[in-house]
Formats: sequence, C-alpha cells, structure tokens
Amino acid sequence: MNILILSCGTRNKVVQYFKRAVGTQGTVVATDMQVTAPALYEADKQYIVPRMTEPGYIDIILEICRKENIKGILSLIDPELSLLAEHVEKFKKCGVTVIGSSFKLCEMSLDKYKMYLWLKAHNYKCADSFMNFVDFEKSNINYPVFVKPAKGSASIAISKAEDERTARFLFEQKDGMMIQEYLQGQEIGADVYIDMISGEVVSIFTKKKLVMRAGETDKAVSFKDDKLFSLIEKFVKEAGYRGQIDIDIFENNGEYYISEVNPRFGGGYPHAYECGVDHMKMIVQNLKRNVNPKNIGSYETGIYMMKYNELMVKRLEEIER
Repeated sequence: MNILILSCGTRNKVVQYFKRAVGTQGTVVATDMQVTAPALYEADKQYIVPRMTEPGYIDIILEICRKENIKGILSLIDPELSLLAEHVEKFKKCGVTVIGSSFKLCEMSLDKYKMYLWLKAHNYKCADSFMNFVDFEKSNINYPVFVKPAKGSASIAISKAEDERTARFLFEQKDGMMIQEYLQGQEIGADVYIDMISGEVVSIFTKKKLVMRAGETDKAVSFKDDKLFSLIEKFVKEAGYRGQIDIDIFENNGEYYISEVNPRFGGGYPHAYECGVDHMKMIVQNLKRNVNPKNIGSYETGIYMMKYNELMVKRLEEIER
C-alpha cells in the first residue's frame, strides 16, 4: 500500500503518521520543490519536483506513481488540490486514488466569496462578505472588519480594519480583495473524515483555538458538542466533500458560524491524531476498498495541544543525492 504525499513542506508529523498507518505493508513517498523541505526526509522515498504550475508537472507526478506503484495520492497545499481533482481520471488509469474532494468543491473552498455564497444559499450561518465597497456600505455591519484576498490560504494578506479609511486603503491595494464581517467569539477547528467509499462522515474532532500563528493553530484544547457535530455532518454531506477536510468555525452567542473549509489535512491535525483520531488509518482502509465504521467524537475532552519548534540537520550529500 504505497502512498504519495505532494508538497510535504514542513508537515513532518503527517508523513510520520502515514508511515505508521502503512507499516510494513507499503511505503510512503513524498515530494516537494525544495530540497530543504524537512518532511521529505521522514518519508521512505523522496522526489524533488518542479513548481506545480510548470508545464508537464502532472506528467512527472504520474511517472512517479507508475515507478513507485502508488495506490493513493494527496497534497498538503490548497492550489494543488484542484490540480489533482482536475486530473483524477488520469490517476485512475494508473490505478491511483486521489484522496480528496471534487474539482468543483476544491475550487469553491479556495475562493472564500464563492464559499460564502454557497453557505448563504443553503441557510448556514456565516460572516457576511462583500466584493465591493458599495454593497458593504449598504449593509448594517459595523467596524472592525476583515479585509482579505477572496482567494488565498495561510492567512496571507488578511488584515483587520478598525475604520473606513483603513478598510478602503487595504481593499484598494490589489484586485480580488473581499470585505468580511468580523465575528466575535471562540474560533474552532474541526478535523473531519468523510469515507471515500460510503460518502458518510465517519470521524469528527473539534478543538477550541487558543493561540494562532501564521494562519495555523499554535495552541488549542479538545472539546465536544453534539450540536456542533450535527451541524458539521449536515454541512459536509450537503456539500459533498470526500476524504480529509479541515473546517474553521466561530461560536458566537451559542450559535455556530461556518467560516472556511480546507479540503486537506490542516496544520492543527496532529492534535486530533495524538488524541487517538487516526484519519491516516481510515485512508488506508479506503484504499483497501474497506468502508470505515462511523466513530464520531471518540476522544477525550480537555486535551491541550501546544506547538513548539524543532529542527532537522542533514549533510549536503544527503539532501543532494
């Protein structure tokens, strides 16, 4: 059971967890465009590949799949999710399962305004969002607000504007900016696995985010709420996601607001894994054509996750081989 992880970057834990899930029954292969991506060296085999936007990139990945007898492939960065989904049939012909959601859902998730429109159309609570100042000024939304790119990830270029002057300045810096209602309350992260065979939500792990850094959860604590579990299950099934997804949610005055969806492993997933929520094992079971049983909320509450820095040291010949 060989698995290929694309754009592994610094997600060392994700690679380690996949190696445990595969065990002696296969290998974990990782790729990145940088030879200094530390997660590469957690894998059994490593490949340095071009930037995903380079011509012929997919052909290179397909060749790796054939050479290494890959059965399942996934990416750890947002833009590549759509690329894999777009070429899902090419991978099928090579006997490779793309672990993820459809092209349409990957594209919608990457575009925050499209996601907002979908949420509003399906009557989910969410932060009101605007692609121009005229519509925003017609609303009754007060400052502060968020100004952010409609398309983007890792909280890049997201700013909080306390007044109209600041909001206008930020909005006019470049095209494709969005003004979003600022939601007060507790930010929550949900790691969800949707069985790729049955389409059922089989696992949900939720955490209250305590500290954020560079768009990722730095400190968090596990908790459970059946109301939230039911909301997540309804939303995910209605949207049609598959495989691993990460959902950002806000709790405000007892109500849950869905913010964003990343159809991949989020940076805070290790919290779920260390609490016994093993989505890598579920992926391996699906690749074996086995349906996973439903096991939502099977973890302890009050378990804290605290990230800290580590380092990896390699000789020159080890990273240039």
